[in-house]
Amino acid sequence: MIRSATFPGRYVQGPGALARLGQEGARLGSHVIVLADANLPADVVNAIGRDGVEVTVRHVPPSCTPAAVEAARAAAVESGADVVAGMGGGKVIDLARAAADDLNLPFICLPTIAASDAPCSALSVIYDEDGHVLHDRFVRFNPRAVIVDSAVIARAPARLFAAGMGDALATFYEADACFRAGAKNFSSGRQTRLAMAVAATCRDTILELGATALEACRKGEPNEAFEAVLEANILLSGIGFESGGVAAAHAIHHGLAELPETHHFLHGEKVAFGVLVELALNGASDEELKQMADFNRTVGLPTCLADLGVTDMEAALPAVITRATRPGEIIYNEPVPITAAFVETAIRRADAVGRKVREDLSTQR
Repeated sequence: MIRSATFPGRYVQGPGALARLGQEGARLGSHVIVLADANLPADVVNAIGRDGVEVTVRHVPPSCTPAAVEAARAAAVESGADVVAGMGGGKVIDLARAAADDLNLPFICLPTIAASDAPCSALSVIYDEDGHVLHDRFVRFNPRAVIVDSAVIARAPARLFAAGMGDALATFYEADACFRAGAKNFSSGRQTRLAMAVAATCRDTILELGATALEACRKGEPNEAFEAVLEANILLSGIGFESGGVAAAHAIHHGLAELPETHHFLHGEKVAFGVLVELALNGASDEELKQMADFNRTVGLPTCLADLGVTDMEAALPAVITRATRPGEIIYNEPVPITAAFVETAIRRADAVGRKVREDLSTQR
């Protein structure tokens, strides 16, 4: 099978990086329209650089519905811009990404949080007006530039940064599952050695430096650990998931998302529990599960279903398992035979180990 890998065109990270927008934009065109989350502080929006390029800022609500994409596309055409940038969280970035794709214009990503690995990707999630996912939209190109201002991201709530670690931790385990199963990645190819190395570095960076980085985020003071984990959350995980593939951890997320009680939890928080289930599916020992659950607890990520608001596991499991194992679901990228009973056993085992970690911590306190 053909091997393939996917990357953003350029990646820039560090304190004050937003000042590089003009420089990066001038490589792609002469006029950048920035679709910025209307909730962003004025000083963050004003930090974007304008040297060498005309910049138009249009404030938009954090929504990525078909109507919002149409409005963003119209705004870009009206402005006369030849480059589209999205600035904010996931929905605004996805909105700008889709509008740029509609217009066949270069896209620049300006994330202001690091809660997921979406910024580097070629994927927009499209919602209906009630907030339900309509479909995933795969655009033609990854961002031509991703500009990550670590000083801005360090100002965001630490919970978002921790959720980004939860999402990124899945990268290696899912890529490894896809590699062992012979499953394709997002560009319909086999995993390159580079993709697997990136995914492993992503995991190792988070496990080694995650707790220290989170403390820096809580203080709003980016340091070397914070910069390393920020890179893992956005760049390493972004390359790793597209070039490596996805599997059980995100399938479990999809199942958990069926439960109303989990709706106020973040994507990466649900994925973090999915990682524990994936490890269980692949025969990890109780000690390996405990080590991962211990890390989750250290950085405030869920270790068990109760941490996700699920108080009646017996009532919840059928919905989670049905969604996670439906035909064509990504859980079948695992290198082990998938059945509803096997997944149920893995969930129960992961939950039991995670509950023990939670109880032990409560006892220590």
